[in-house]
Amino acid sequence: MPTSERKMAEGEAQRRLQLGRLGDYVGFRMRRVQNQLSADFAAATAHYGIRAGLFSSLALIEANPGISQQELSSTVGLDKSITVQIVDELEKRGWAKRGRSTVDRRRHSLTVQPKGKKTLDELFAIMVDVESEVLAQLSPEERPLFDAALDRMYTVFHR
Repeated sequence: MPTSERKMAEGEAQRRLQLGRLGDYVGFRMRRVQNQLSADFAAATAHYGIRAGLFSSLALIEANPGISQQELSSTVGLDKSITVQIVDELEKRGWAKRGRSTVDRRRHSLTVQPKGKKTLDELFAIMVDVESEVLAQLSPEERPLFDAALDRMYTVFHR
């Protein structure tokens, strides 16, 4: 079933269902949106064969050249052993490179390679398409407020 038809069918079901007490919890409401966005992004990027955590890890490495695996693991919220597997896969694809840190030789420093930059550009273009309908529900004035509210909520976990 095409995405638009699926969304219409799901939308009809959502209108019929009451959230009950779950509607009082921000985590449930956010997760519901996040699950749908993740599923749509996964479908739109299936031909890349990427698994969960690969895209966000590569994007964070690009935004933070020289980031350590430990910092990446903490920021993405993945177990260190999973992060090692992700970095291994990024290297295997030629998207990122692991090297010794010039600041602390005990840690690895991660950088994005040109092939990874090109792939990120493509994936972010897909992300724009996937999120466009959802973000269109917010006015230009609401978007910065929404982003700021999410960031404030996140800081609760990292004081």
